[in-house]
Amino acid sequence: MARIMLQGTASSVGKSILVAALCRIFKQDGFSVCPFKSQNMSLNSYITLDGKEMGRAQVLQAYAAGLSPEVYMNPILLKPTADKKCQVIVNGKVLKNTTAMEYQNMKVQFKSMLKSQFEELEKKFDIVVMEGAGSPAEINLRENDIVNMGMAEIVDAPVLLIGDIDKGGVFASLAGTMLLLRDEEKPRVKGTIINKFRGDVKILEPGLKMLEDIVHIPTLGVVPYFKLDLEDEDGAIEFNKEIKAPIDVAVIKLPHISNFTDLDALKIEEDVSVRFIEKKGELKNPDLLIIPGTKNTIEDLMWLRNTGLEDAIKDYSKEGFVIGICGGYQMLGNVIKDPFEVETDLGEIKGIGILNVDTVFEEEKVTTRVKAVNKENKVNVYGYEIHMGICNYGEGTKELFIIEDKNNEKVNYKDGAINEKGNVMGSYIHGLFDGVEFREYILNVIRVKKGMEKLKSKEYENIREIELDKLADIVRDSLDIKAIYEIMGIKAPCK
Repeated sequence: MARIMLQGTASSVGKSILVAALCRIFKQDGFSVCPFKSQNMSLNSYITLDGKEMGRAQVLQAYAAGLSPEVYMNPILLKPTADKKCQVIVNGKVLKNTTAMEYQNMKVQFKSMLKSQFEELEKKFDIVVMEGAGSPAEINLRENDIVNMGMAEIVDAPVLLIGDIDKGGVFASLAGTMLLLRDEEKPRVKGTIINKFRGDVKILEPGLKMLEDIVHIPTLGVVPYFKLDLEDEDGAIEFNKEIKAPIDVAVIKLPHISNFTDLDALKIEEDVSVRFIEKKGELKNPDLLIIPGTKNTIEDLMWLRNTGLEDAIKDYSKEGFVIGICGGYQMLGNVIKDPFEVETDLGEIKGIGILNVDTVFEEEKVTTRVKAVNKENKVNVYGYEIHMGICNYGEGTKELFIIEDKNNEKVNYKDGAINEKGNVMGSYIHGLFDGVEFREYILNVIRVKKGMEKLKSKEYENIREIELDKLADIVRDSLDIKAIYEIMGIKAPCK
């Protein structure tokens, strides 16, 4: 089996999307290929078909490779809960909550597990495309490293180093990264890639030659800046603040916002504009207000209260259209109780109070794939649940959906809530808008209210496949793919 690892000079240089591109290119060339990121830090997560949790970036990479997402593609997921704390998820299940220093000392115990898991991948796939995290030049984290050069050493993988020219200083960042690597690590880097270039590459070429003379490593290509309808890297997402289309969807950008990929399907609708707000004065009068998921519901609810956004949400909800997802759904209720101190030591906190539900946090996290239906409108949805609370219904509030399938088993239980007036609703289902039916229903309610014609919504999955092929074309035209095959020890297929 062949392997290649993409590392970057910093976070958000484009590692994730370039891994996806290589996965699609190798798949197009007839190879079985799998993405792998040993450790991912992200609040955007996903639930696999067997109810396990993994990072969203590896989900897109799996689709690029033509695979169903599996946790072996991302064995360790870190979900920050505060500035110095995170939840550690290993092989899809919560291990424990730790401080940053505690986790740094824990990492050594995962090395043998990662090695054996990678060896299993060797038996199944022709190529594994690996992704690092942050930068290998973070010398304070080098001891016990399991995601950059440490992981490359564990499985003896060649490395390509990516720099982001859009931020400026790309030559210094590439040369500086090489300078800070250990002497035994430097030979592992077989090529550099410059990403997100705008302009005429001819102007850049003298610098490429000088860089090669400095680091003694070939430049394998320059990838242009591009915009496709694909998920962004966690740190690279652009939280748009402008209204750019007739239907104005406002999303509260919570301090601990998670699973903001829930909004991606809305962005593909040509008459829909999705903008993110952080201040009371930014709310204005949108057609739809969404309160998204969060890794810390209670702290983010307190933030809403302190910024005045809570009062703005209450005023807007008298006539406006509000949807809460997961933590956002919990906030809409009357009270959130935390008897086991899952998030804080407050015990309980008053909710926004525009849905008559109460939430109680439990010790066990719910991680399920689900299919559901709104019986009243006969609208189907699918997605996944990731939460540690249950909601109890009060008078005048009924369920939004009935869950009929959980992890491929037939079930029948309530999810979410909707008020009597029908303009405030919430659900635990992430990916709520990915399916056509619910997205089309919600947007057509808005269109009719605005005097617009009803429209058919687009199939999100079909668009993703088209965009992944576009991505592969861009990267194939930009990089020396033949050289990358040679680095992996594979003869490049004839094209």
